[in-house]
Amino acid sequence: MDSQVLSIRGMTCAACAQRIEKTVRKLSGIGQATVNLASEKLFVEYDESSLPLTAIKEAVSKIGYEVVEKSENSNVTIPIGGMTCAACAQRVEKVLTKLPGVASVSVNFATEKAIVAYDPHKVRLSAIKEAIEKAGYKALEVNKADAGDEDRARKQKAIKVLWTKFIVSAVFSLPLLYIAMVPMLTQYGIVLPYPKSLDPMNYSLIYALLEIVLVLPVIGVGYKFYTVGFKALWNRSPNMDSLIAIGTTAAVLYSLYNTWQIAAGNFKAVEALYFETAGVIITLILLGKSLEAVSKGRTSEAIKKLMGLAPKTALVLQNGAEKEIPIDEVEIDDIIIVKPGAKIPVDGSVIGGHTSIDESMLTGESMPVDKKAGDPVYAASLNTTGTIEFKAEKIGSDTALAQIIKLVEDAQGSKAPIAAMADKVSGVFVPVVAAIALLVGVAWFFGSGGDIKFALTIFISVLVIACPCALGLATPTAIMVGTGKGAENGILIKGGEALETAHKINTIVFDKTGTITEGKPTVTDVLTTEGADPNNLLQITASAEKSSEHPLGQAIVAGAQELGLEFLKVDDFNSITGRGIEAQTNGQTILAGNRKLMIEREISLTALEAEADTLASEGKTPMYVALDGRLAGIVAVADVVKPSSKAAIESLHKMGIEVAMITGDNAKTAAAIAKQVGIDRVLAEVLPQDKSNEVKKLQAEGRKVAMVGDGINDAPALAGADIGIAIGSGTDVAMESADIVLMRSQLTDVPTAIDLSKKTIRNIKQNLFWAFGYNVIGIPIAAGVLHLFGGPLLNPVFAAAAMSLSSVSVLTNALRLKRFKATSQKKKGA
Repeated sequence: MDSQVLSIRGMTCAACAQRIEKTVRKLSGIGQATVNLASEKLFVEYDESSLPLTAIKEAVSKIGYEVVEKSENSNVTIPIGGMTCAACAQRVEKVLTKLPGVASVSVNFATEKAIVAYDPHKVRLSAIKEAIEKAGYKALEVNKADAGDEDRARKQKAIKVLWTKFIVSAVFSLPLLYIAMVPMLTQYGIVLPYPKSLDPMNYSLIYALLEIVLVLPVIGVGYKFYTVGFKALWNRSPNMDSLIAIGTTAAVLYSLYNTWQIAAGNFKAVEALYFETAGVIITLILLGKSLEAVSKGRTSEAIKKLMGLAPKTALVLQNGAEKEIPIDEVEIDDIIIVKPGAKIPVDGSVIGGHTSIDESMLTGESMPVDKKAGDPVYAASLNTTGTIEFKAEKIGSDTALAQIIKLVEDAQGSKAPIAAMADKVSGVFVPVVAAIALLVGVAWFFGSGGDIKFALTIFISVLVIACPCALGLATPTAIMVGTGKGAENGILIKGGEALETAHKINTIVFDKTGTITEGKPTVTDVLTTEGADPNNLLQITASAEKSSEHPLGQAIVAGAQELGLEFLKVDDFNSITGRGIEAQTNGQTILAGNRKLMIEREISLTALEAEADTLASEGKTPMYVALDGRLAGIVAVADVVKPSSKAAIESLHKMGIEVAMITGDNAKTAAAIAKQVGIDRVLAEVLPQDKSNEVKKLQAEGRKVAMVGDGINDAPALAGADIGIAIGSGTDVAMESADIVLMRSQLTDVPTAIDLSKKTIRNIKQNLFWAFGYNVIGIPIAAGVLHLFGGPLLNPVFAAAAMSLSSVSVLTNALRLKRFKATSQKKKGA
């Protein structure tokens, strides 16, 4: 199955999203189709062999929506100097069109600019500029369009247009409301300034005509409600715009009929004008749409922040000279120079120089990381101290940053199972509401003795108060903010389903090595007999172990290096399999190894027997060292516990989650580690291939299980658990199998991920409760239920205000998640 993300324009409410999903899912060869109303994207999986992408785009276009596919081409505007006439512009166009990879060229002689669309994989921008120079003209500094910037600019423009429409609408609808309401208020003793020439009782026709003059501009700025709404109605897929269009059209047509009645001499018809209702409804809906657009923009701020991290240019070494080129022109194996204070443009490996790099924007780690030849560097990280040269290895969509952005985008486009009910309701909501409005309107017409004015008020109120948008936005907005907030904290959640399942977790299984512990053994204790110098014993032992390939031996060598100890000359090194090593140094015979080796060589361990047992009970491995046949001391090595492990497990316990540890170690060592960090259940001596079976056993007990691991051997367990959580410093296979990826190696991010899931799902439930509750309460009130029992009748203007605020309230509630703080931050704050 191939997958594609398509931008969709023209959606106005949840009914539109449902319509697109239904249409696409009907196509043969579709695996999955999900529309995110908040981000305006269609996420589709399809079989390209039986269903070309063009067929999907055509199907969406046929039902009235615009499909905008992300172009592979880059667009660039190049100012050109030296053109003297139109023939020069033609000359430049011809030259550039001949270049391979150039899709289109448009040269404007008046502005002296060339707009070029080209494939950066086939032709470099520098080659385009060289072609212009060779043709005899000067290629000046370029202005390169960024896809993300274009999208942001488009959305900002749309928001500006909506605000402009609202202001224009308000300018005309406020005086319209004033001249309509003041005569009514006068009847209740409230007297406001009002021109006598507009008195509806004496100058009915002038009054009616002025209302028409004022309402027409409002209808004009709200024309899209009618074009989109009636088109959707014609296609038998009515949406929110259809409800507004029907309601306001009914009000205007009825008012025009009564204006004709006034002109014919029936002056009493002036009491049945609804122009102000239509005008104010459109104005309030435009206000709601404007606020909604601003709020929707804020839900995707996390993606914008990630996109803004990467630099726009790179300093490349070409023919021995430094040259600054656009980021899209960097190719694999290019040598890139990064100076202090500059950002790394692409992923690669250092080949020269030494520096410290701040990778906090990707990993969340606050301390800069030292980099030297052979070390990896990542796009968007900040070079802090020295100048380095590195070779580009991953560019464009292959960089770590681009992969993170794609993962977050995919997660934001996914749906949580909790949204299923809202989706089903949204699919039938509009036609059901339209039917209710019609039935209630007819019922009140006959029930009120043929009072069409009364029936029309109720008909319009029901149509206008109904809000499918709140239902459609309830889940995706919360997921967008939740996954975005996770990314800001170094937690990559791969989808809505993972986000929802995580809040149900009641048991978490941690792999020991590399997850709870650092994953690399280190020297923890050096004990000696007869008051000998511990550093001297470590120096002798490390010198002998320098030729060993055993991990414990390498840990002792690293421990000596950290203390700056010099290595002694070693002769006759011998590795004893499963036991230890033997060597000659400084005229002494050194034996270093386990208990079995010492017993076999008949070396007494009595002097340090108790100490050795204590070390073993603490989860450490005692390595005995003997010099010339006598015990000289013990060097203890252990895979030390990460500083964040204990705090993370304490936080999980506070959430009521049971914590288990799974390891291949013996029960004694495992129990020691478990005791240090507060593990509830220990699963020791488990073979790598059996880890997933242990997870299944826990699930068979009725538990919702999360597995946290970092290695290849954890992948089956990560995939088999209800939620797989991979440590970011782990293997690609583990991260591929996981539902949640922790970019940092801090286990405190595990309770943060669970907490974020709980708060996001709570937010979704609040949104759905409000969205359903609003409609369940609002529609009956609009239908006149309160009036039936002697209560007030809802004015359509107030119905429109309530509808506008319902979507905004859902979005505002979702945006509260932006205040979420990670577990570690809460503790700092405390």
